[in-house]
Amino acid sequence: MARTVVCFKWVAAEGELRVDPATRAVDASRARRKISDYDRNTIEAARIAAASIGDELVGLTFGGPDARAGLKDALSRGVDRAVHVVADDGVRADGHVTAHVLAAQIRRLDDVDLVLCTEGASDTYAHETGPRLGELLGWPVVTNVRELTVEGRTLRAVRELGAELETVECDLPALVTVVPEIAGAPIPGLRSVLGAAKKPSEQVPVSELDLPAGAVTARTTVTSFLGYVAARRHVVLADGDANEKVAALVAGLAQDGVL
Repeated sequence: MARTVVCFKWVAAEGELRVDPATRAVDASRARRKISDYDRNTIEAARIAAASIGDELVGLTFGGPDARAGLKDALSRGVDRAVHVVADDGVRADGHVTAHVLAAQIRRLDDVDLVLCTEGASDTYAHETGPRLGELLGWPVVTNVRELTVEGRTLRAVRELGAELETVECDLPALVTVVPEIAGAPIPGLRSVLGAAKKPSEQVPVSELDLPAGAVTARTTVTSFLGYVAARRHVVLADGDANEKVAALVAGLAQDGVL
């Protein structure tokens, strides 16, 4: 049976990250984990695409043992089968490692027509895994897609290029990175959540992929990850009429270099 693969990432909930005001260090230790909000939209787009061409939809993720919790959520969102490639202890993943691992697992699947990735990761803000993955697979890569249709063995996509739109076509198999506007992410109903437990899922250790050492060795190192801390002055303009207050506000902003 032909397959469409959708890649997703298990990340910390953005609203539960904490930033130390003194050091600006980001603390994610107490944040819940979830499928990235962007990846939820990608899963829905993949579900629609796979249904239109009659493919089985396979959800694929790579990460530590805790990422297993994301499989049920993905299955409840319309994925037919889910695969979690489990990172070995000590493996430090960047775009290079992630792309090699995902490509190796995709090659183990039979008859893959289409792979969908989100244009960028919600936690690292990188936009590299999708194009790297397409290069490793040797497939056409179409990025920043907001509309997607498949007719026969031809994929047609509408891409965002800044303020412009571009329509392109390519043959399958292909890899597509999508923007969040491609589809909404409906909340799974109770029937879908209960049905997810009956769908197949599996965990694959990275060691089973027989990748060379260079493929699972990170090429980049993150030296720091700092949050934004707003410094508020709390200036109250209590005296004068409206015009005087506006004038005082504009003068204060100009003095601070904002205007």
